[in-house]
Amino acid sequence: MSLSHSVAALLLLSIAVAPGNSRADEVTNLRGELEALKSDYAARVQALEERIAQLEAAAASAASTPAPAESPGMAAMAGPASSAATAFNPAMSVILAGNYANLSQDPATYAIAGFIPSGGEIGPGERSFNLGESELTLTANVDPYFFANLTAAISPENEIGVEEAFFRTIALPSGFTVKGGRFFSAFGYLNEVHAHAWDFTDQPLAYQAFFGGQLGQNGVQVKWVAPTDLFIELGAESGNGQEFPGTRRGRNGLNGATLFTHVGNDIGDSASWRAGVSYVDLRAEDRTWDDSDDAGLAVVDAFSGKSRTWVADAILKWAPQGNPTQRNLKVQGEYLRRTEDGDLTFDLDGLALRDAYRSRQSGWYVQSVYQFRPRWRAGVRYDSLDSGNSRIGLVDNGTLPPEAFASLLSASPSRATLMVDWNPSEFSRLRAQFAWDDARDAERDRQFQLQYLYSVGAHGAHKF
Repeated sequence: MSLSHSVAALLLLSIAVAPGNSRADEVTNLRGELEALKSDYAARVQALEERIAQLEAAAASAASTPAPAESPGMAAMAGPASSAATAFNPAMSVILAGNYANLSQDPATYAIAGFIPSGGEIGPGERSFNLGESELTLTANVDPYFFANLTAAISPENEIGVEEAFFRTIALPSGFTVKGGRFFSAFGYLNEVHAHAWDFTDQPLAYQAFFGGQLGQNGVQVKWVAPTDLFIELGAESGNGQEFPGTRRGRNGLNGATLFTHVGNDIGDSASWRAGVSYVDLRAEDRTWDDSDDAGLAVVDAFSGKSRTWVADAILKWAPQGNPTQRNLKVQGEYLRRTEDGDLTFDLDGLALRDAYRSRQSGWYVQSVYQFRPRWRAGVRYDSLDSGNSRIGLVDNGTLPPEAFASLLSASPSRATLMVDWNPSEFSRLRAQFAWDDARDAERDRQFQLQYLYSVGAHGAHKF
């Protein structure tokens, strides 16, 4: 074979073998890089596990060692330790409220005609400048299973009361939640809403007449939300039943029950709705109230028996393409119907005359609030009540005249309200409200109020 033929053969052989050697070298290099990554990853995991173990040991040691007395210089030296100590503190918020009221009628004589007084704070409040109820709320997840909430109400009279103090489960399966402690009952729509989130300075007349304001529950609540596209919520509550129209009874176990169901859905991209039906069943023993007899003399009367209330509620919200920042509209209303059946005692501390009593009473309100431009809203509300014709045994048998029960004479209270508010931010609100209040059923009270509301701190989202 000639030299030229030998050189050509060697060139062809090298071209055929070269790609195979290149692939083998690349695979070897990749395997080396993978092994290096594995070693580095294992080292990092081990270092993190050791660091976690050290932190857990330090935390256990700190928990078992009493804290030393703090000297003036320790706060400045605390550094990271101080941050760790506050890492698990609950979220805290404060609500500040106040108003100015100009009332044409004496607020001391305010009463809703035709309905047994609740004994609670109702009506427009005092004239002139007033400090509203301040609210302090602490909330936190206790652990992966429970959430806790404490809301303390500080009255203008320097009294502190527990408005809500409850736990709620956050890990139950299948859409169930359980709440226990003191909480606002979930019947209807407005009862669960805190005062600073109301669209008007006060509650509808129906809530004031039937529940003395908001119905609180010392007990337990169970809710279930169905796993469906349509929002379906079912719930039940029971407790000691001490809030009006019930009373705390001298017995073990539960007193009364509340059942409720709510459904809701979207209407296109711009609107959504929710509607519901609720039932509140409570018991009362000598539920007393101050009244005046047919001669105008002060007496104390009392009711004992069953109080059952049906509530129907509905709310519609609209915002262009679901964006409420520019414009939005809210329309809501509730209808309440109550039946009380039992015994009525006249002049509990004197004659103590007692006989049967039965009443059917109803009330409703409808309101609408429109945000016509960013930060500005206007609203209108109308309330109406019907006290019905109560069956009073002491009157039916001729023992006493109807005027002996002055607060129970048939009446149809009503009220019309206008409001406008400015919301500089989500944490502040300034409101002006005017109402034509015919709750006394004989004397119209023209009520003008200016209100301020300020929220400080981490505050949870409000209900739909």
